[in-house]
Amino acid sequence: MGSNIAATMARIGLTPGFGFLERAANFEIGESTISFRAGDSYARAIAVGVLNTAKVAVLSCILATVLGVALALMRLAGHPVLSGLVRWSIEVVRNTPLLLQLFFWIALAHALPPPRRAVVWFDCVFLTNRGVYLPSVIIAEGSWMAITAIAAILLGWLALLWRSRTRGPLASLPLGLVAILALAVVIYASGFRISLHSPAVQGFNIQGGTSLTPEFAALLVGLTVKFAAIFAEIVRAGILSVRREQWDAARALGLSEFKIVRLVVLPQALRVITPLATSCYLDVIKDSSLAVAIGYPDLMNITNTTANTTGQALEALLIVVALYLTLNLSVSAVMNVYNARVAMRGGRPA
Repeated sequence: MGSNIAATMARIGLTPGFGFLERAANFEIGESTISFRAGDSYARAIAVGVLNTAKVAVLSCILATVLGVALALMRLAGHPVLSGLVRWSIEVVRNTPLLLQLFFWIALAHALPPPRRAVVWFDCVFLTNRGVYLPSVIIAEGSWMAITAIAAILLGWLALLWRSRTRGPLASLPLGLVAILALAVVIYASGFRISLHSPAVQGFNIQGGTSLTPEFAALLVGLTVKFAAIFAEIVRAGILSVRREQWDAARALGLSEFKIVRLVVLPQALRVITPLATSCYLDVIKDSSLAVAIGYPDLMNITNTTANTTGQALEALLIVVALYLTLNLSVSAVMNVYNARVAMRGGRPA
């Protein structure tokens, strides 16, 4: 088979290999996390696709987890109307193809009004047919050094807290006070300033803040809604897997409902939730490749363009397989570590 592939590529004038990655890519990319313009290399174009895929996948996993937990708790709340609405909405979303949902969200995004008649939420979120405009965080010049110092102090404090778990709950208290004092000194001495910049209508467009393209917003909402419904069922199954006697015993000890969930139910439910959540996160990454259907320049979209313009379809296919495999194995490794150290022990989540 290898000799046949090589013969076919030679017949049409293609040289096998990955040397094309250094050649100039003569196409534009509508949205990129790093700077890119026509004439940059194919390798940089594929890097843009990887970052775009990672960005939408990470945000979708976070939002789907938060929304899924909220939906699960609403369904378990015991209110018949609320529980029924959540159940039917979950069933509709779960049993509808994701591709169809993406078409719905992209059509809805393009059907929004123009900027001058934008749908405004809380005077700071603007929904238009040109995208979604959100407030942006403005960090004053010279504050990055302070942010780095603050992050280092916080990471050091968290590391000490983790080590102190074997020495008793009060072992880290003096170190915590020292860390808070050092943090306050750094913030005061550095002149650290951070603020929000809200978008506003100016002329025929919206200025300020940060914006999400309609394609990115539609993909993010589609993945979040779809996998929040799946995650809600995972969380509900995990909570229901805890035996009723555990609840009754905790109530007999006088614990509040919040403490029962945090100290008794959640540690046991995580044993069921974590493996299924890992599978859910991996599906988010894989299904993000459907972005090609709505025009978002993710890894699959850019690699297809690369294959079409260079003719190196086999090499492009191998690159896609290797990159998706790397992303999924990385997520799986992190979740397996979490599952082994926290969930399987029945301890509190970090």
